[in-house]
Amino acid sequence: MSGSFYESDRAFAEYLLFHYGLPKQVLPFAFGPVDALDFPVRCVKDCLITDGLGSNARALELGCAVGRSSFELARFCREVIGLDFSHRFIATSRQLQTSGALDYRFADEGSLTIQATAQVPLNIDRSRVVFDEGDAMNLPNEIGQFDVVLLANLIDRLREPQRCLEQLANVVKSGGQLIITSPCTWLEDFTPRQNWLGGFERNGHPVKTLDTIQGILNSDFWLASRKDLPFLIREHARKFQWSVAEATVWMRK
Repeated sequence: MSGSFYESDRAFAEYLLFHYGLPKQVLPFAFGPVDALDFPVRCVKDCLITDGLGSNARALELGCAVGRSSFELARFCREVIGLDFSHRFIATSRQLQTSGALDYRFADEGSLTIQATAQVPLNIDRSRVVFDEGDAMNLPNEIGQFDVVLLANLIDRLREPQRCLEQLANVVKSGGQLIITSPCTWLEDFTPRQNWLGGFERNGHPVKTLDTIQGILNSDFWLASRKDLPFLIREHARKFQWSVAEATVWMRK
């Protein structure tokens, strides 16, 4: 299920709207959680520690989807690599990198759809960004090291999230930063229960995702900040997913 969904027409439209939609397109009402809009932008704007980032900084986004956070990282980093397991998401990101814009249609009601254009902000240097297909649980040795690594709402969609996290000390430079956001929505459709990082009891005590992440990262990283980041995904004109991601920033020792 997990693999096929991210290649579907529904995912294509929902993610383009989530990443590039105008506020009035995502939330067509005068009321509602406006602070939950522009989540891919806020993953960078609200989490990235810009102090000390050099002019030649490199960034890596794992699970980049259709690319908006990768483009936002290019405001601060000379080189950005966006990786995703979905062939369709990477093809879409590459098209946006090349042309800067992409027409699509998103759901209105039933089979009715609305025409829209995904537009990369004109003041972003798209040439700084490269997109490629890749597996966050099996990063190639030749990928190198980075000043910034971002995982936005990825870990609870991986089959083996711990395997992914255990690789990150190798790709984050000393003094670099690792940004992780997650709503901690653990589902067996994506992650076998025995691989969940949280959301269960062990020896009569609740296990929370952040505690497990900290246990995995502690030897190589220290926790610099934690905050709550709301986000809103529109399914159609009258149905939405409102969620709150737990966002943490870890500095490489």
